[in-house]
Amino acid sequence: MLRIPKIFAVNVRHPSFHPLLSVSVTVSPPPLPKGKPMASRDSMVAEYAKSNRSSCKACSEAIKAKTLRLGLVSKGDGPYNVVKWHHLHCFPLPSHSPSSPETINGFSTLKSSDQEALKNLFAENVKSEEKVRAQFLLSVMKSSDQESLKKLFAENDKSEEKLCTPDVIAMVNINFSVSDVTSKYKDATLLPKWKAFQTVIFLDRDDGLHDSTKIAAFDFDGCLAKTALARVGPNAWSLMHSSIPDRLQSLYNDGYKLVIFTNESNIERWKNKRQLAVDSKVGRLNNFIGKVKVPIQVFIACGLGKSGGKTIQEEDPFRKPKPGMWHLMEKHFNSGIVIDMDQSFYVGDAAGRESDHSDADIKFAEAVGLKFYVPEEYFA
Repeated sequence: MLRIPKIFAVNVRHPSFHPLLSVSVTVSPPPLPKGKPMASRDSMVAEYAKSNRSSCKACSEAIKAKTLRLGLVSKGDGPYNVVKWHHLHCFPLPSHSPSSPETINGFSTLKSSDQEALKNLFAENVKSEEKVRAQFLLSVMKSSDQESLKKLFAENDKSEEKLCTPDVIAMVNINFSVSDVTSKYKDATLLPKWKAFQTVIFLDRDDGLHDSTKIAAFDFDGCLAKTALARVGPNAWSLMHSSIPDRLQSLYNDGYKLVIFTNESNIERWKNKRQLAVDSKVGRLNNFIGKVKVPIQVFIACGLGKSGGKTIQEEDPFRKPKPGMWHLMEKHFNSGIVIDMDQSFYVGDAAGRESDHSDADIKFAEAVGLKFYVPEEYFA
């Protein structure tokens, strides 16, 4: 049997490297796994459960009525097809994956939020497959090629140090999965459209929201809204500047996606009043969006940061100035659209000035690489 050389290309995203480092190795492709053949595109279906009678073939739990379910359709012994239903997060996608979720029967009838969840599920599957391919590539590289790659990084120590800062490492370590998204934050129930992932509460698909290459990002408390620690409730706020509604509308009309990144550790800290803290924060944001009449994507970091000069054992990667919330939006909630950092910006009041409570906002902008403005400057 003729053995054909395979050429593998490693794309090293590094400012000082040649854009493409090619490593040539002679290998046979890995054997295909044994088992059932991959399901065809037409053998998958997505719909909302009509009752509580169906159960998931993976976890055996009931699939609630009116919730999204995915089915594998196969030919039965008689004239009818057999459908094996699954929860979204239980579906065996790696072994039954069409080219895109749009090819699944029933996809076009789903709510936009469920279509987005399916797209995210497929995107995660692609990343997993790419990781397997990368691991295979490393396993077949000659030791000399591996050493060359190490030397290439060693020659760029300064740039490498920037790439290996704790903030960057924290971003890399955030493993997002649709199956980890819930409608509750711990013991607190969230309002409709709001979801939770780890220590983040977020509003992904506000009506009319469009993902974009241009991001106009804002802090909330002290930037868009006047709030006070002593006042609690969804109505305990007012506009920080009268020009805010018109300015946000103008940005939206210019093709920007508006995003709010806000810290709210009271949601984590108020263990006995967590529902009150959630309803207060989320309610204010809902009311603010209703006031300005512009669709906005929102991320709330609920985790703790530094307290009393001592850092908790694992500082929350989503709490500003950590860039975790931005990473979550950029990688998983912008439809894969590459963001133009030159046109994007961030506005916040915590700029490290003498009268400011912290420098979290300006440090957040620096960590992400965004232009930064204070609200009195931007909304003047």
